[in-house]
Amino acid sequence: MRVLAVNDVSCIGKCSLSVTLPIVSACGITCDVLPTSLLSTHTGGFTGYTFRDLTEDMRGVLAHWKTLGVQFDIIYSGYLGSVEQIRLVEQLKNEFLAKGGKLIVDPVMGDSGKLYDRFDNDFVCHMRELCKLADYILPNFTEACFLSGTDYLLGSKNPANVLEKLKSINPCPIITGVHEGDEIGVYYFENEKCKKYFLPSTPGFFCGAGDVFASAFVGCLATGKDAFSAVKIATDFTTASIRRSATEVEDKRFGLNFEKELPQLIRAL
Repeated sequence: MRVLAVNDVSCIGKCSLSVTLPIVSACGITCDVLPTSLLSTHTGGFTGYTFRDLTEDMRGVLAHWKTLGVQFDIIYSGYLGSVEQIRLVEQLKNEFLAKGGKLIVDPVMGDSGKLYDRFDNDFVCHMRELCKLADYILPNFTEACFLSGTDYLLGSKNPANVLEKLKSINPCPIITGVHEGDEIGVYYFENEKCKKYFLPSTPGFFCGAGDVFASAFVGCLATGKDAFSAVKIATDFTTASIRRSATEVEDKRFGLNFEKELPQLIRAL
């Protein structure tokens, strides 16, 4: 079993590839990487960070891999910095995904009702097309609203309706980071029925939580867990990491202390 993670490298601040590589590896799965950009820190709360686009490097990497005949059982994409990079993920699916393999897309675009810097409606349209090619998509609630064309405030009143709209784009949408009262969790479909899995929330904003969830979800699938079990295991793992980080991590910009919860994840597998 071989997983390819397509995401950025943030040198400081645990997110993206610095989260996916250790989590998937801890699941006992080979995790290869394709960096999309290089940042001195992630963008969640840091200023003055450096950013280098790696699109040309990605093209060179794919050309080399083609000579090796390498194939991946799961391709998981996260932060894609441009429409060109979205097209490269489409190429990856067509040329490097093994027969019967899975494409999992975390359509990283925004949070708190707004798109991140560098993204616009044209990018959303192209990301929507990539999501149509995926086996699973893992948007947070903001991204789910943009993908489905739903007003963020109206959608917040009925997350199940947003999930239903997403099904016209992808057969297996999983919306993460949905807040309801004092709980937080995910919405997903199980046997064509809308389901949700929620746990008590921890006050505050925790950078990298979505990446921790997505990485654990990918790791669970790679070990043979069904998607419904993977959703619950990944939610439990992420929530435990957040609770620990609430008291152990002074500056939340630096990410979750997920490493100490890896034994829990391994036991769940």
